[in-house]
Amino acid sequence: MMLRTCRVLCSQAGPSAGGWQPLSFDGGAFHLKGTGELTRALLVLRLCAWPPLVTHGLALQAWSQRLLGSRLSGALLRASIYGQFVAGETAEEVKGCVQQLQTLGLRPLLAVPTEEEPDSAVKTGEAWYEGNFSAMLRCVDLSRGLLETPGPTGNILMQLKVTALTSARLCKELTSWIRKPGASLELSPERLAEAMDSGRDLQVSHLNAEQNQHLRASLSRLHRVVKHARAQHVRLLVDAEYTFLNPALSLLVDALAMRWNGPGEGGPWVWNTYQAYLKDTHERLRRAAEAADRAGLAFGVKLVRGAYLDKEREVARHHGTEDPTQPDYEATSQSYSRCLELMLTQVSHRGPMCHLMVASHNEESVHQATKRMWELGIPLDGPVCFGQLLGMCDHVSLALGSETRRFMFSSSRAGRLCCV
Repeated sequence: MMLRTCRVLCSQAGPSAGGWQPLSFDGGAFHLKGTGELTRALLVLRLCAWPPLVTHGLALQAWSQRLLGSRLSGALLRASIYGQFVAGETAEEVKGCVQQLQTLGLRPLLAVPTEEEPDSAVKTGEAWYEGNFSAMLRCVDLSRGLLETPGPTGNILMQLKVTALTSARLCKELTSWIRKPGASLELSPERLAEAMDSGRDLQVSHLNAEQNQHLRASLSRLHRVVKHARAQHVRLLVDAEYTFLNPALSLLVDALAMRWNGPGEGGPWVWNTYQAYLKDTHERLRRAAEAADRAGLAFGVKLVRGAYLDKEREVARHHGTEDPTQPDYEATSQSYSRCLELMLTQVSHRGPMCHLMVASHNEESVHQATKRMWELGIPLDGPVCFGQLLGMCDHVSLALGSETRRFMFSSSRAGRLCCV
């Protein structure tokens, strides 16, 4: 199983007698890296900033395989781009990477790199999704077994891609129905949660027989993955995707949360992801946080800027609809800042019933988060962590990891690295 890796770091802010001290991102922590690692990082990141390589990367890879052969071409990739951003191809390679990064104050979050693109050919039958389901279960087990000192119960995270377990076309169909005025209560989180828990037959009137069967199978897969993760003390962070899928994904997350995020469960075991580059994210996040609070449910959020900008704008132009994304980078950063403030306030009010991952490579966002955590008195080993993709922003990751060692935190308070 091929694994890409990202780093997720526990917060290093908190009240102290000396006052808040901003993290230094001047690259001083690079002394923790070897010369070979730094040279590779410089080369790879410079290449990734070269537009022709970004635009024609897949074509160049195919050309390399034809010219050099698969073995030599693969060796070059593993020594360069693959080695920079990927933890390994096998469980043993990933474990080696995790052990190395643990010395830097980082912990892992794994994910199975499988999903169905909305415009791809329809997969035949349930076999593809069942195969992904089996891979998810193995990933849960690997997540649990990676760390020699797992730390407190529920301190292990794993990413979950819903479109690996259910058809993107079904999600589009559900989204179109959800968006209709006066949509039927047939698709309420309560009804879906009851169907997951009881295993009873579920029929949705606007779906045909094949779609209903696939929906039932998808609900079963999702429920069984969360059940297994809960038994292994692994929290699942559900990825957000495109706006024409997200309402359906949120519906499924809400149904899972009703079953697994109850007050007696020990915090949120199913988290949702919110993309700050969408115009309506702050309002949706506010409503979701308030709804969870009213229902007495734990609430887990991964806050990101977003990754599908070009696709979202292309779809909006094609359908003649309003662009759902923020107009520019500054507006996206303002949106992220507002969402971050909202969630840190929630964490300070609800404590362990509200968890947050500040998933950002942005120095200003990390500064804002650590400063506000100190001001709000959110504990160092509390329910906030930081996340960066492996190899994407080492000066931020290493600065956070250095703070872990400087305060001599135990491994239970160290950061968390993630394999995606």
